[in-house]
Amino acid sequence: MVILNKLTVTLLLMLPQQGGGSPINALVERFNEGGGWMWPVLICLIIGLAIAFERIISLNRADINTREFLQRVRVALDEGGIPAAEEECANTRGPVASVFQAGLLRADEGIEAVEKAVVSYGSIEMSFLERGLVWLSLFISVAPMLGFLGTVIGMIQAFDAIENAGDISPRLVAGGIKVALLTTAFGLIVAVILQFFYNYAVSKIDRIVAEMEDASIELIDALVLLREGRKVSGEEKAIPENVGGK
Repeated sequence: MVILNKLTVTLLLMLPQQGGGSPINALVERFNEGGGWMWPVLICLIIGLAIAFERIISLNRADINTREFLQRVRVALDEGGIPAAEEECANTRGPVASVFQAGLLRADEGIEAVEKAVVSYGSIEMSFLERGLVWLSLFISVAPMLGFLGTVIGMIQAFDAIENAGDISPRLVAGGIKVALLTTAFGLIVAVILQFFYNYAVSKIDRIVAEMEDASIELIDALVLLREGRKVSGEEKAIPENVGGK
């Protein structure tokens, strides 16, 4: 992450800052006009994007086809019992498989023990899914605040320049205010960009948690059928389309 941040700043400094009329050149010019307070806002953007990309990659890796996984676990329970189902869970990535494995490890202690294990481990997996989102939310809030602070300081500097000049020139006033407002604009843009990633991650987590809770109920039902000596894979319950399928 540190290497990525240094590389981003270096590339930004190496971009041409005048001429060409391209959007990148215009953006770099505005950034330089905003003064020193643009850098803290840029740091918020870089770190926030790094956290967002890491969360998105992790959540996509944790996301599996729950319906197919449930069917494989049912078949394993029928063919090899609980040890076979545990092996299937161990060979599958994601929080759903981890919760299943935690429950299956307590299967010999009774259904109530399985339920407690599923609830406890489900909470742990949920905390893992939400890891880093607090910092992303922090940068969403801090970026506009830094922008507003830069604007206030820039306005103070602009009025100091007017006072020292001894003349209220429209060009001087407009120039000072324009530069001061750039930090606010940049801070708001950063917050909007990070907010999109934050909302995507939250929606992804909500869906994975819903799948995990619904699949846990299916696991309890399957273990009850197994204890009764009935065929587990023949008692499949369809998971709602908005929960289980990708």
